[in-house]
Amino acid sequence: MNIIQITPGAGGMYCGNCFRDNALVAAWRGLGHQPLMIPLYLPMTLDEADQSGAPIFFGGVNVYLDQIMPVFRKAPDWLRRQLDSPRLLKWAGGRTAKTRAEDVGELTISMLRGEAGNQSRELDELITWLKTQPRPDVICLSNAMLLGLARRLKSELRAPIVCSLQGEDAFIDAMPPEPRATVWREMAERGREVDLFIAPSRYYGERMAARLEIPPAKLRVVLNGINLDGYTPAFHPPRPPALGFFARMCRDKGLDLVVEAFILLKQRNRVPELQLRIGGSCGPTDEPFVEELRVRLRSRGLLGDVSFHPNLDRAAKTEFFRSLSVLSVPAMYGEAFGLYLIEALASGVPVVQPRVASFPEIVAATGGGVCFEPMTAQALADAAEPLLADAVKSRALGEVGRKVVLEKFSVTHAASELIEAFQTLPKPSS
Repeated sequence: MNIIQITPGAGGMYCGNCFRDNALVAAWRGLGHQPLMIPLYLPMTLDEADQSGAPIFFGGVNVYLDQIMPVFRKAPDWLRRQLDSPRLLKWAGGRTAKTRAEDVGELTISMLRGEAGNQSRELDELITWLKTQPRPDVICLSNAMLLGLARRLKSELRAPIVCSLQGEDAFIDAMPPEPRATVWREMAERGREVDLFIAPSRYYGERMAARLEIPPAKLRVVLNGINLDGYTPAFHPPRPPALGFFARMCRDKGLDLVVEAFILLKQRNRVPELQLRIGGSCGPTDEPFVEELRVRLRSRGLLGDVSFHPNLDRAAKTEFFRSLSVLSVPAMYGEAFGLYLIEALASGVPVVQPRVASFPEIVAATGGGVCFEPMTAQALADAAEPLLADAVKSRALGEVGRKVVLEKFSVTHAASELIEAFQTLPKPSS
């Protein structure tokens, strides 16, 4: 199949959607298909080889200027090309960590309006370029924030549209009330153009089906998968034992809850020499929060037992997971999936997660962890302590999860399921 995969870049920030889509494109190629990955807005920061094979469309600088300067929408092509230069977009990408949902409501609405939005010229350029490429059998949108592209892509390229769902709700719900309501309304309207939505979990599929009014026949759950290369268990359990966290280093992901649970565990002193290892992305807006946690740990005399590992490359990331006894990422919002859980389990590391959102579903599907409630540091400490204190029990639970992940959570498995879904889609009339 000829597959077009359209994926926004996140500049200098690590992005789970970018990781997922990039791995899927590589897997589709391995299965004999012809995917074309098209980046939008900014370059992608990846931990594997970049699979994109096209220029960046909807360049972030042009998109922003189109929004705030009506006169710029008539700017000459040569100027717009200059503003799409890789060097400039790379610079702009280093500043994306400062973008907040609260600040981009009107821009989001404009993008969702597609051909009627302020960025319609960018959409024209994308379609003109795509018409020079082999005709696609399917067009995949990375997330529902791109639904403004669906109508014209479908009509101009005569191909079905598939839209992945992954964490849009938390971003949109952080907007002020007025733009938030308009965004949800526009997304529901534009979603009617989509032939199939793909959710990474039953939890998130049901949640987004209700909010976007998606008919059951247009929704399918395909569990996320990862490239399993390099994810192997440590030869021996870590000594001393280590509680781990791996996600964006922010409050929303529950890092402060993990730190508080670690402090409680050290006070109890039932797990001698316990360490805390914190990994994941850390941008400029995350650094003040991380510094607050350092101050908190230092005041308790525990900073020497904690290590921070920001923005790791792939080799360092797989080594990080092998250094853990247990992983916990108690995200405070409704996490749609959580690739970090699969990465930990692929490394033979059990997970301890709150009984909320998609976490119980993933823990049940893999058998590689335990869930706790309520969402408190004490409940987390109580759930993690038996595994941290018993390396044999922890390793056995991690191995159960690893076996399931190898069988059902590889990116090749996910890519194959998606191809099966694509083959059921109706072919638009010529």
